Amino acid sequence: MGPAAEARGIVRRMPPSDQTRLLIVEDVPQVAQYIRGLLNSQARVKLLDVLTDGGRVVPTIKELRPDIVLVDALLQGRIKGPKLVEMIHEEQLGVPVIVLTVPQNPIEVDPAHGIHGVLSMPFSGFDLMTRIGNARKEFEARQAIATTRLMTVFAPKGGVGKTTIAFNLAVALGQLGQRTVLIDGSLQFGDLRSLLKVPVDAPSILDLPTDRIAESDLSDVLWRDPSGIDILLAPPRIEMAEMLTPRDVDKVLSLLRRVYESIVIDMSSHLSDINLAFLDASDVIIEIVTYDSTTIHNTVAIADTFRSIGYPASKVRYLVNRADSPGGIDPIDLERALGRVPEHRVVSDGMLVVQSNNEGVPFVLASPDAAITKDVIRVAGEILNAGRLATAVGRS
Repeated sequence: MGPAAEARGIVRRMPPSDQTRLLIVEDVPQVAQYIRGLLNSQARVKLLDVLTDGGRVVPTIKELRPDIVLVDALLQGRIKGPKLVEMIHEEQLGVPVIVLTVPQNPIEVDPAHGIHGVLSMPFSGFDLMTRIGNARKEFEARQAIATTRLMTVFAPKGGVGKTTIAFNLAVALGQLGQRTVLIDGSLQFGDLRSLLKVPVDAPSILDLPTDRIAESDLSDVLWRDPSGIDILLAPPRIEMAEMLTPRDVDKVLSLLRRVYESIVIDMSSHLSDINLAFLDASDVIIEIVTYDSTTIHNTVAIADTFRSIGYPASKVRYLVNRADSPGGIDPIDLERALGRVPEHRVVSDGMLVVQSNNEGVPFVLASPDAAITKDVIRVAGEILNAGRLATAVGRS
């Protein structure tokens, strides 16, 4: 990751004064003494304790809060090495684990199961320090990724104000202090290109490398909007959309998660492989619905599709746009059709919206005191709060 990412604190380099606090779980005295000797010759890692009993490890982690735990895979006793690693992972203690092993007992790095690094004997002081440093940095990077909120703004029917909501929601998130990027997921028609009157030769998602994407590539491709958010534009021509693959989407989103706190995707209405890649990666789908019988019908149909795909109901949050214009449809009937009360509501303001869109500016900045602006900012705050709650529950 480039210097700009480090400057933003996405991956924190450890200055000499920022010691890594290490807890060792090792029941072989000679190995423990060897590691002590290696650590005595440096100042970057502080040894908190050496435990020989696996049963004491979880309480000690909670008490001492180490930055790294080194566990011998061959640990004996009532709780053996592999079981201890599993326990630390299941307790969700927020600490990376390096597993110490021997060539005859090969172990693979597997963060999903609590193994964030592997150190095979024999090893040198350089090997030890490198594993500790890399495990800590990579774990912190993953933690930063976990706090990123990726949201797709979707509607099963056109004409419901989806792109306008997506643009203004992204700007509202930026106004709330989130480093935000907006992706034009309408890859064929480039709705945001049209809305913002972007030059036809402005770079698009296709200008990112297809093999290995680095953060430095983003600065050359992203459109910096005057509102303060970054925008990843769709290709300038309809046929060029076919050049993008779901794998490309995964790579792009993975990089953006390491750089931004909020990612908003303005997605088109059809369910292509690319759009399914967007939806699969999303933490939340903000589905726009209006008091229109066709829109409601399509919304119910897409809900069935989402269930068959396996999306939990909690992944979708309904936003009623033009909520003060029911058009003869009782709001209770909408709730019955959806099977629940919509999470968000945004009132209409046709004159402000049309004027802002014609000028290519977000109405949340053009008219901060308007009721529609207050609604969108409230929605942005509610989505962030819901994301923080979900993260807290997942870690508890």
